[in-house]
Amino acid sequence: MPLPVRQGTGRWLVLAGVFVCAACGLVYELELVALATYLMGDSIAQTSVVLSVMVFAMGIGSLAAKRLRRHAAAGFGAIEAALALVGGGSAMALYAVFAWTGDWGGMWADGPRCLLVAFSLATGLLIGAEVPLLMELIQRIRRQDAGGAVADLSAADYVGALVGGLAFPFLLLPVLGQLTGALITGAVNAVVGGALVLGLFRHDLSRRARRLLLTANICVLTLLASAAVLVDDFERAARHALYGADVRVAVHTDVQEVLLTGGRDGRPLNLFLDGRLRFSGRDELRYHEALVHPAMTGRHARVLVLGGGDGLAAREVLRHPGVRRVDVVALDPGVVRLARTDPALSRLNAHSLDDPRVHVVTADAFDWLRTAPTAAYDVVVSDLPHPGITASTKLYAQEFYGLARQVLAPGGRLVVHGGAVESRPRDFWTLDATLRAAGLRTTAYRVRGRQAGYAAGPDRRPPGGARAHRDWGFVLAADRHTPRPRLDPAGPRPRTLTDASLAADVRAAERTRVAGLPPSTLVHPRYSD
Repeated sequence: MPLPVRQGTGRWLVLAGVFVCAACGLVYELELVALATYLMGDSIAQTSVVLSVMVFAMGIGSLAAKRLRRHAAAGFGAIEAALALVGGGSAMALYAVFAWTGDWGGMWADGPRCLLVAFSLATGLLIGAEVPLLMELIQRIRRQDAGGAVADLSAADYVGALVGGLAFPFLLLPVLGQLTGALITGAVNAVVGGALVLGLFRHDLSRRARRLLLTANICVLTLLASAAVLVDDFERAARHALYGADVRVAVHTDVQEVLLTGGRDGRPLNLFLDGRLRFSGRDELRYHEALVHPAMTGRHARVLVLGGGDGLAAREVLRHPGVRRVDVVALDPGVVRLARTDPALSRLNAHSLDDPRVHVVTADAFDWLRTAPTAAYDVVVSDLPHPGITASTKLYAQEFYGLARQVLAPGGRLVVHGGAVESRPRDFWTLDATLRAAGLRTTAYRVRGRQAGYAAGPDRRPPGGARAHRDWGFVLAADRHTPRPRLDPAGPRPRTLTDASLAADVRAAERTRVAGLPPSTLVHPRYSD
């Protein structure tokens, strides 16, 4: 069939199409990985499942596309329209299913995960079918040896993948967000795929096929555009379905999504980071008193708080007389800003971050410790996310505690939040083994009283589907002696702790001990997801 352009121009147009389609395909792939992390818990296993399913499906799609080679132009046009709809709408569809049906339980308990795999499979099949059809189309422009054609297509495909891979984290995600970014990627995919077929290979199509393909692309673009217009309303409705109608603050920082609910009319204030409960105003006092006060018995003039950007751990530290300096190392400046400016949160933390003795540094705790002064702190409080979250695993590794040990002054203490003991005992006692491997002496204790509902751990599930964690586990560690959790006789009187209750908490933790666990290291993390 005659081309509307010269052969050389036609080849460049096809290769440009390959470039754009490859960029879109990688964005879809990264979008599904991000959704697996954000919606269902940060899991290397889940990410591996998504990627392996997609690569497997791409191979099946390539084999299946051999049957379409006689109708390469029509097949490629239909595949691009379907891929634009599936890939562009995947984020919104998965978010909707997770928000509105994720707490159904029963046979649908793993429904969102199954749907994620289904989207991975469908996207992989469609991406895999592109290459054989593009090979056929470029050969129709000008016949060349198979090796040369494969090299040209592969070069355009790999460069496109590079651009898509860089655009997703540095442009689409921070500027447009997951939902809008996926929708715009789908629209670009539909426009380029439809234009390539209807513009360059229209003579390969019957009049009926051209009308059908044009109609399909218009329908896809209309659906994607309508979804983009409604995306803000959709996101608000999904948040209300997940957290109730009391969402007061919802911001995307450079690090994570931050939500505040409640804090008005007597309702408890809750902070969610990437959908995981960071604290609840109903029980945060019990958590933060148990975290801070046992470690403050002894010298405590200089205190380091790792994490704690919400200011609540610093609040408890400042209650102790004799504190001269508190350094808070928090990752997300957006959380710190909210802790200082949000009326409800700043009232809850007693404006601790504005105290002249408090110095806040926004940095990764691991990187900061590598350059921190040695023997500088009497107390180190590790108020960090759960070790089951992949990004936090290095903050619970033997190497991390080796660095923390170096900043402890002689006789100093380190206290670490270790998650739920009752529901995740292996994780908790792996933490204890890891601290001991770093040369520290430890005593573990657990505190009951956590409210049921959202899991304040690695899980990312609606309230009805969350595992009910009923306790918190802590490990108190020291360099030269085995510490005993107790209250400072000269310190403040906590509302939820006594020396007797702490002694009982130590015995309760010891009854759950899992012996013989190896430590977790950077190259061999041992915490479950």
